[in-house]
Amino acid sequence: MLRIVTDGAADIPAGWEKEFDIKIIPINIHFGEKTFIQYVDMDFDAFYKEIASNKNHPKTSQPSPHQFTEYYRNNFEKGETILSIHVTSKLSGTYASCVAAAEELKGEYNVIPFDSQGGSMGIAFLCRAARKMERAGKSADEIVKALESKRSQAHVILTLDTLEFAKRSGRVGTLSAALASVLNVKPIARLQDGLVHMIEKVRTRKAALSRVIELGKETFGDKPVSLGIVHARDIESGKALLEEARKTFNVKDEQMTDLSVSLAINFGPGTVGLVLYPAE
Repeated sequence: MLRIVTDGAADIPAGWEKEFDIKIIPINIHFGEKTFIQYVDMDFDAFYKEIASNKNHPKTSQPSPHQFTEYYRNNFEKGETILSIHVTSKLSGTYASCVAAAEELKGEYNVIPFDSQGGSMGIAFLCRAARKMERAGKSADEIVKALESKRSQAHVILTLDTLEFAKRSGRVGTLSAALASVLNVKPIARLQDGLVHMIEKVRTRKAALSRVIELGKETFGDKPVSLGIVHARDIESGKALLEEARKTFNVKDEQMTDLSVSLAINFGPGTVGLVLYPAE
C-alpha cells in the first residue's frame, strides 16, 4: 500500500486524514523563545489564544530532516513506499528537509518527495487525487506523473482583513501596510507558480469577497470544480464566500476548513479564501 504524507501547511478537511489515509508531519511554531509543535502541543484554538496574549510575532519553521526520519520510522514499516507531498519549495524548506530525509533512509524506505508548488487546500486535493489513483490500481510512478500535471491547476485566492500581519512577517512594506490601514482597503493575494503575490487592494470586505469570486471565475469559467473555502477564525465570512461560490461555479464537491497556521501567521486572523481544483 502506498503511504501518503503531507505537512502542516496543508489544509486537510475534517475526516480526510482517515478517509484517504493521509499522515501530516507537523510544523514548528515559535513565539519568541517558546516553541510549539503543531497538533502536538498547539492546536488552532491555542494558536489564536497565544496570538492575542503574546507580544512576539509568531514564526514557523519546517520540520528538520531528523524530524522527517523519525516521523517515517514511527509511522511506517521498513520497506514501504511513501509519497511525501509538501508545500511549495519556493516559500518553505519543508520539501528540502524531506529530500534530505529520503536520501538518508535509502534502503530502509522508498520515500518519494513531491513539491506541490502550492499550499493550503491545494495540497489536500493533490493528496486525495493520489489516494484515489492508488485505489484505482495506479503505480507510484503513474501517480507522480499525474500529480506533476495537476499541481499547477490548484488555485488559491485569499483576501486579508488587514495588512498588519503581512507587515510583521515581512510580506509587505511598512508604508504599504500603513496606507492600507488608513484607507481601510482589503488586499487580495494569490498563490501562483509557488509564490504568494499581492495582486489587488479593494475598498471594502464585501467588495473583496466578490472580487475573489470574480478572479476564480476568470480562471475556471464553467468547468466542474472541487471547491475549498479556508478561513482564519472568520467562519461567517467563510460561509458568505461559500454561498457565493455555490452560485457561481460548477461545484462537484465542497469543503471548508481552517487556514493553516503557516498562512495565518503571514496574513492574520480574518483572512478568508477560495481554493479551486478541477473536479475528478
